[in-house]
Amino acid sequence: MKTTRRQFMIMSAAGAATLALNNTAQAQAMVAETDPQAAALGYKADASKVDKAKFPKYAAGQVCDNCALYQGKAGSAAGGCSLFAGKQVAGKGWCSAYAKKA
Repeated sequence: MKTTRRQFMIMSAAGAATLALNNTAQAQAMVAETDPQAAALGYKADASKVDKAKFPKYAAGQVCDNCALYQGKAGSAAGGCSLFAGKQVAGKGWCSAYAKKA
């Protein structure tokens, strides 16, 4: 089968667009509390379940949603975190690296 240059260019553009859309459309996995990095930081998907004796730095109202490291939109159920590349954290979660958004 012969392919013309025009057909090649059209197919190349369509392939590139498909790859770009595929990468952005894929849902990121949620970070598990048992993940080694998450466990080291004391990550909890529900901030109300944080062990206050183990993490005295925790204060009510501190959640991933209002942390400076949180990359999701305010009020979203989950979003990215600069500490957990390629994974999402719960908006209502917490970890010991919490830093209040400015």
